[in-house]
Amino acid sequence: MSEPLLRVQDLHKTYRLPGGRALAAVAGVSFTLDAGETLGLVGESGCGKSSLARCIVRLQTPSAGRILLNGTEITTLPPAALRPHRRTMQLVFQDPITSLDPRMRAGDIVAEPLRNYGLAAPDARIAELFAQVGLRGDQMRAFPHQLSGGQRQRLGIARALALQPSLIVLDEPVSALDVSVQAQVINLLVDLQARLGVAYLFVAHDLGVVAHVSHRVAVMYLGRIVELASRDQVFSTPAHPYTRALLAAAPQPDPTAPRIVPPVGEPPSRIAPPSGCAFHTRCPSAMPHCAQQTPSLRDIGEGRLVACHLA
Repeated sequence: MSEPLLRVQDLHKTYRLPGGRALAAVAGVSFTLDAGETLGLVGESGCGKSSLARCIVRLQTPSAGRILLNGTEITTLPPAALRPHRRTMQLVFQDPITSLDPRMRAGDIVAEPLRNYGLAAPDARIAELFAQVGLRGDQMRAFPHQLSGGQRQRLGIARALALQPSLIVLDEPVSALDVSVQAQVINLLVDLQARLGVAYLFVAHDLGVVAHVSHRVAVMYLGRIVELASRDQVFSTPAHPYTRALLAAAPQPDPTAPRIVPPVGEPPSRIAPPSGCAFHTRCPSAMPHCAQQTPSLRDIGEGRLVACHLA
Protein backbone atom coordinates (compact mmCIF):
# COMPACT_ATOMS: atom_id res chain seq x y z
CA MET A 1 0.00 0.00 0.00
CA SER A 2 1.39 3.41 -0.98
CA GLU A 3 2.08 6.11 1.57
CA PRO A 4 -0.87 8.51 2.01
CA LEU A 5 -0.46 12.13 1.00
CA LEU A 6 -0.95 13.25 4.62
CA ARG A 7 -0.46 11.26 7.80
CA VAL A 8 -1.25 12.78 11.20
CA GLN A 9 -0.17 10.76 14.23
CA ASP A 10 -1.20 11.46 17.85
CA LEU A 11 -1.23 15.22 17.31
CA HIS A 12 -1.60 17.55 20.29
CA LYS A 13 -1.94 21.31 20.55
CA THR A 14 -2.07 22.84 24.02
CA TYR A 15 -2.38 26.56 24.69
CA ARG A 16 -0.90 28.00 27.88
CA LEU A 17 -3.28 30.39 29.61
CA PRO A 18 -2.74 32.99 32.34
CA GLY A 19 -2.43 31.54 35.80
CA GLY A 20 -0.61 28.43 34.61
CA ARG A 21 -3.73 26.82 33.16
CA ALA A 22 -3.65 24.79 29.96
CA LEU A 23 -6.24 24.35 27.23
CA ALA A 24 -5.91 21.17 25.18
CA ALA A 25 -7.38 22.22 21.81
CA VAL A 26 -6.18 19.07 20.03
CA ALA A 27 -5.68 15.95 22.14
CA GLY A 28 -4.18 13.02 20.29
CA VAL A 29 -5.64 13.19 16.77
CA SER A 30 -4.60 10.62 14.16
CA PHE A 31 -5.79 10.15 10.56
CA THR A 32 -4.60 9.80 6.98
CA LEU A 33 -5.60 11.54 3.77
CA ASP A 34 -4.97 10.10 0.32
CA ALA A 35 -4.23 12.02 -2.86
CA GLY A 36 -7.40 13.30 -4.49
CA GLU A 37 -9.54 12.52 -1.43
CA THR A 38 -11.74 14.80 0.65
CA LEU A 39 -11.87 14.25 4.40
CA GLY A 40 -14.62 16.24 6.09
CA LEU A 41 -13.87 17.34 9.66
CA VAL A 42 -16.98 18.21 11.67
CA GLY A 43 -17.87 19.08 15.24
CA GLU A 44 -19.33 21.81 17.41
CA SER A 45 -17.72 25.24 17.60
CA GLY A 46 -14.70 25.17 19.88
CA CYS A 47 -13.94 21.46 19.45
CA GLY A 48 -10.47 22.15 17.99
CA LYS A 49 -11.11 21.87 14.23
CA SER A 50 -9.42 25.14 13.28
CA SER A 51 -6.49 24.55 15.63
CA LEU A 52 -5.93 21.17 13.99
CA ALA A 53 -6.12 22.71 10.50
CA ARG A 54 -3.61 25.42 11.37
CA CYS A 55 -1.22 22.90 12.90
CA ILE A 56 -1.32 20.75 9.76
CA VAL A 57 -0.25 23.65 7.52
CA ARG A 58 2.19 24.76 10.24
CA LEU A 59 0.67 28.16 10.90
CA GLN A 60 0.87 26.89 14.46
CA THR A 61 3.42 24.47 15.88
CA PRO A 62 1.95 21.31 17.43
CA SER A 63 2.76 20.58 21.06
CA ALA A 64 3.36 16.88 20.30
CA GLY A 65 2.76 14.27 17.63
CA ARG A 66 3.77 13.94 13.99
CA ILE A 67 2.67 15.36 10.64
CA LEU A 68 3.97 13.59 7.54
CA LEU A 69 3.44 15.11 4.10
CA ASN A 70 4.29 12.78 1.21
CA GLY A 71 6.20 10.65 3.72
CA THR A 72 8.33 13.55 5.03
CA GLU A 73 7.87 14.65 8.61
CA ILE A 74 7.23 18.40 8.74
CA THR A 75 6.13 18.66 12.39
CA THR A 76 9.10 20.61 13.69
CA LEU A 77 10.88 21.73 10.52
CA PRO A 78 12.36 25.23 10.81
CA PRO A 79 11.01 27.84 8.37
CA ALA A 80 13.78 27.45 5.78
CA ALA A 81 13.40 23.67 5.63
CA LEU A 82 9.60 23.92 5.66
CA ARG A 83 9.46 26.40 2.77
CA PRO A 84 9.63 23.82 -0.09
CA HIS A 85 6.79 21.82 1.50
CA ARG A 86 4.53 24.87 1.73
CA ARG A 87 4.10 24.70 -2.05
CA THR A 88 2.43 21.32 -1.57
CA MET A 89 -0.16 22.48 0.98
CA GLN A 90 -2.28 25.61 1.00
CA LEU A 91 -4.99 27.02 3.25
CA VAL A 92 -8.30 28.69 2.36
CA PHE A 93 -9.56 30.77 5.26
CA GLN A 94 -13.07 31.10 6.62
CA ASP A 95 -13.51 34.84 6.11
CA PRO A 96 -12.15 35.99 2.74
CA ILE A 97 -12.27 39.72 3.51
CA THR A 98 -9.87 39.38 6.46
CA SER A 99 -7.48 37.03 4.63
CA LEU A 100 -6.94 39.25 1.58
CA ASP A 101 -4.69 42.32 1.60
CA PRO A 102 -7.05 45.27 1.01
CA ARG A 103 -4.23 47.30 -0.58
CA MET A 104 -3.49 44.74 -3.30
CA ARG A 105 -5.36 44.22 -6.54
CA ALA A 106 -6.90 40.80 -7.08
CA GLY A 107 -4.42 39.81 -9.79
CA ASP A 108 -1.46 40.64 -7.55
CA ILE A 109 -2.97 38.63 -4.71
CA VAL A 110 -3.04 35.51 -6.90
CA ALA A 111 0.39 36.25 -8.38
CA GLU A 112 2.06 36.77 -4.99
CA PRO A 113 2.62 33.05 -4.17
CA LEU A 114 4.29 32.53 -7.56
CA ARG A 115 6.55 35.54 -7.08
CA ASN A 116 7.43 34.43 -3.55
CA TYR A 117 8.90 31.25 -5.05
CA GLY A 118 10.66 33.02 -7.91
CA LEU A 119 8.20 31.70 -10.50
CA ALA A 120 6.91 33.59 -13.50
CA ALA A 121 3.52 35.21 -12.98
CA PRO A 122 2.47 36.53 -16.41
CA ASP A 123 -0.99 37.98 -16.84
CA ALA A 124 -1.96 34.97 -18.97
CA ARG A 125 -1.24 32.58 -16.07
CA ILE A 126 -3.18 34.74 -13.60
CA ALA A 127 -6.10 35.03 -16.04
CA GLU A 128 -6.07 31.23 -16.35
CA LEU A 129 -6.34 30.86 -12.57
CA PHE A 130 -9.17 33.41 -12.51
CA ALA A 131 -11.01 31.44 -15.18
CA GLN A 132 -10.56 28.19 -13.23
CA VAL A 133 -12.50 29.62 -10.29
CA GLY A 134 -15.13 31.47 -12.32
CA LEU A 135 -13.73 35.00 -12.13
CA ARG A 136 -13.45 37.32 -15.14
CA GLY A 137 -10.14 38.57 -16.46
CA ASP A 138 -11.12 42.22 -15.94
CA GLN A 139 -11.55 41.52 -12.21
CA MET A 140 -7.77 41.16 -11.91
CA ARG A 141 -7.67 44.96 -11.49
CA ALA A 142 -10.26 45.02 -8.69
CA PHE A 143 -9.50 45.46 -4.99
CA PRO A 144 -11.02 42.93 -2.55
CA HIS A 145 -13.66 45.39 -1.30
CA GLN A 146 -14.93 45.77 -4.87
CA LEU A 147 -15.80 42.07 -5.05
CA SER A 148 -18.74 40.21 -3.53
CA GLY A 149 -18.27 37.69 -0.72
CA GLY A 150 -18.46 34.75 -3.11
CA GLN A 151 -16.01 36.39 -5.52
CA ARG A 152 -13.58 37.05 -2.68
CA GLN A 153 -13.71 33.39 -1.66
CA ARG A 154 -13.11 32.37 -5.27
CA LEU A 155 -10.13 34.71 -5.20
CA GLY A 156 -8.81 32.95 -2.10
CA ILE A 157 -9.22 29.59 -3.83
CA ALA A 158 -7.36 30.89 -6.92
CA ARG A 159 -4.51 32.03 -4.68
CA ALA A 160 -4.39 28.58 -3.07
CA LEU A 161 -4.26 26.92 -6.51
CA ALA A 162 -1.47 29.13 -7.86
CA LEU A 163 1.37 26.84 -6.73
CA GLN A 164 -0.47 23.68 -7.86
CA PRO A 165 -0.64 22.11 -4.37
CA SER A 166 -1.49 18.49 -3.66
CA LEU A 167 -3.41 19.40 -0.50
CA ILE A 168 -5.73 22.30 0.31
CA VAL A 169 -6.99 22.74 3.85
CA LEU A 170 -10.35 24.54 3.78
CA ASP A 171 -11.27 26.06 7.14
CA GLU A 172 -15.03 26.71 7.09
CA PRO A 173 -14.72 28.03 3.50
CA VAL A 174 -18.42 28.79 2.94
CA SER A 175 -19.77 29.59 6.42
CA ALA A 176 -19.48 33.37 5.82
CA LEU A 177 -21.41 33.22 2.52
CA ASP A 178 -25.09 33.35 1.61
CA VAL A 179 -26.69 29.95 1.05
CA SER A 180 -27.02 30.37 -2.72
CA VAL A 181 -23.37 31.44 -2.98
CA GLN A 182 -22.31 28.54 -0.75
CA ALA A 183 -23.71 26.10 -3.31
CA GLN A 184 -21.75 27.77 -6.12
CA VAL A 185 -18.46 27.63 -4.20
CA ILE A 186 -19.03 24.01 -3.10
CA ASN A 187 -19.75 22.93 -6.67
CA LEU A 188 -16.62 24.79 -7.78
CA LEU A 189 -14.49 22.90 -5.25
CA VAL A 190 -15.92 19.55 -6.35
CA ASP A 191 -15.24 20.40 -10.00
CA LEU A 192 -11.67 21.55 -9.28
CA GLN A 193 -10.92 18.32 -7.45
CA ALA A 194 -12.23 16.25 -10.35
CA ARG A 195 -10.06 18.19 -12.83
CA LEU A 196 -6.90 18.74 -10.79
CA GLY A 197 -6.82 15.75 -8.43
CA VAL A 198 -6.17 17.93 -5.37
CA ALA A 199 -6.94 16.55 -1.89
CA TYR A 200 -9.06 18.52 0.59
CA LEU A 201 -9.22 18.58 4.36
CA PHE A 202 -12.63 20.22 4.62
CA VAL A 203 -13.38 21.76 8.02
CA ALA A 204 -17.05 22.59 8.55
CA HIS A 205 -19.97 22.47 10.95
CA ASP A 206 -22.64 22.26 8.23
CA LEU A 207 -23.36 18.56 7.85
CA GLY A 208 -25.17 19.05 4.56
CA VAL A 209 -22.10 20.61 2.99
CA VAL A 210 -19.85 17.87 4.37
CA ALA A 211 -22.14 15.17 3.01
CA HIS A 212 -21.95 16.74 -0.44
CA VAL A 213 -18.17 17.07 -0.75
CA SER A 214 -16.57 14.37 1.42
CA HIS A 215 -15.38 10.85 0.75
CA ARG A 216 -14.76 10.21 4.46
CA VAL A 217 -15.84 12.11 7.56
CA ALA A 218 -14.04 12.61 10.89
CA VAL A 219 -16.20 13.70 13.84
CA MET A 220 -14.38 15.71 16.51
CA TYR A 221 -15.40 16.35 20.12
CA LEU A 222 -13.33 18.27 22.70
CA GLY A 223 -10.08 17.91 20.76
CA ARG A 224 -10.44 14.22 19.86
CA ILE A 225 -11.76 12.32 16.87
CA VAL A 226 -14.60 10.12 18.10
CA GLU A 227 -15.66 8.62 14.77
CA LEU A 228 -13.92 8.29 11.39
CA ALA A 229 -15.67 6.47 8.56
CA SER A 230 -16.92 6.78 5.02
CA ARG A 231 -19.49 9.45 4.29
CA ASP A 232 -22.24 6.89 3.76
CA GLN A 233 -21.43 5.10 7.03
CA VAL A 234 -21.48 8.29 9.06
CA PHE A 235 -24.71 9.64 7.61
CA SER A 236 -26.67 6.39 7.32
CA THR A 237 -25.52 4.40 10.37
CA PRO A 238 -23.62 6.65 12.81
CA ALA A 239 -21.89 4.57 15.47
CA HIS A 240 -20.91 7.15 18.11
CA PRO A 241 -23.60 8.79 20.29
CA TYR A 242 -22.13 12.21 19.55
CA THR A 243 -22.32 11.64 15.80
CA ARG A 244 -25.96 10.65 16.21
CA ALA A 245 -26.53 13.80 18.27
CA LEU A 246 -25.02 16.01 15.56
CA LEU A 247 -27.24 14.45 12.93
CA ALA A 248 -30.28 14.81 15.20
CA ALA A 249 -29.56 18.51 15.66
CA ALA A 250 -29.39 19.19 11.92
CA PRO A 251 -32.55 20.52 10.21
CA GLN A 252 -34.61 17.73 8.63
CA PRO A 253 -36.51 18.14 5.34
CA ASP A 254 -39.22 15.78 6.64
CA PRO A 255 -40.54 16.99 10.02
CA THR A 256 -42.49 13.74 10.49
CA ALA A 257 -39.37 11.55 10.29
CA PRO A 258 -38.27 9.88 13.56
CA ARG A 259 -35.58 11.83 15.37
CA ILE A 260 -32.91 10.99 17.89
CA VAL A 261 -33.14 13.13 21.01
CA PRO A 262 -29.98 15.26 21.13
CA PRO A 263 -28.02 15.44 24.38
CA VAL A 264 -28.81 18.11 26.93
CA GLY A 265 -26.39 20.71 28.24
CA GLU A 266 -23.36 22.48 26.86
CA PRO A 267 -19.96 20.93 26.06
CA PRO A 268 -17.76 20.75 29.19
CA SER A 269 -14.76 22.99 29.74
CA ARG A 270 -11.67 22.14 27.72
CA ILE A 271 -9.54 23.54 30.54
CA ALA A 272 -10.95 20.96 32.97
CA PRO A 273 -12.49 18.22 30.80
CA PRO A 274 -14.33 15.34 32.48
CA SER A 275 -12.54 12.10 33.21
CA GLY A 276 -12.97 9.07 31.01
CA CYS A 277 -14.98 9.66 27.85
CA ALA A 278 -15.38 13.42 27.45
CA PHE A 279 -18.89 12.93 26.08
CA HIS A 280 -20.22 10.88 28.98
CA THR A 281 -21.66 13.94 30.78
CA ARG A 282 -24.07 14.49 27.87
CA CYS A 283 -24.46 10.95 26.54
CA PRO A 284 -27.89 9.31 26.93
CA SER A 285 -26.24 5.86 26.89
CA ALA A 286 -23.41 6.52 29.35
CA MET A 287 -22.38 3.76 31.78
CA PRO A 288 -20.31 4.10 34.99
CA HIS A 289 -17.33 2.73 33.08
CA CYS A 290 -17.52 5.67 30.64
CA ALA A 291 -16.56 8.13 33.40
CA GLN A 292 -13.50 6.11 34.37
CA GLN A 293 -11.70 5.10 31.18
CA THR A 294 -11.06 7.07 28.00
CA PRO A 295 -12.08 4.97 24.98
CA SER A 296 -9.48 4.54 22.25
CA LEU A 297 -10.24 5.11 18.59
CA ARG A 298 -10.51 1.55 17.31
CA ASP A 299 -11.57 -0.26 14.16
CA ILE A 300 -15.01 -1.85 14.58
CA GLY A 301 -15.10 -3.26 11.05
CA GLU A 302 -15.37 -2.11 7.44
CA GLY A 303 -12.72 0.55 8.05
CA ARG A 304 -14.86 2.44 10.58
CA LEU A 305 -13.01 3.89 13.59
CA VAL A 306 -14.99 4.72 16.72
CA ALA A 307 -13.98 5.88 20.21
CA CYS A 308 -16.86 4.52 22.31
CA HIS A 309 -17.10 1.72 24.87
CA LEU A 310 -20.49 0.77 23.45
CA ALA A 311 -19.40 0.51 19.81
